[in-house]
Amino acid sequence: MKYVKIMRDLREDHDLTQEKVAKLLGTSQTMYSRYERGANELPIHHLLRLCEIYNVTSDYILGIQKQ
Repeated sequence: MKYVKIMRDLREDHDLTQEKVAKLLGTSQTMYSRYERGANELPIHHLLRLCEIYNVTSDYILGIQKQ
């Protein structure tokens, strides 16, 4: 799951804590941590919100390369 590393890297590049991102997503820090570890699948509505927060596409977060 390439996206878990990308999610963590984006968060760290924006100097955000897991707690802050979780609050922006409307979830708990514990659940967000599970997303970053790949223990839980990231819901689409959270993926879309992360795109807004970081101003990136869903393809970027998911690690989809266009050929």
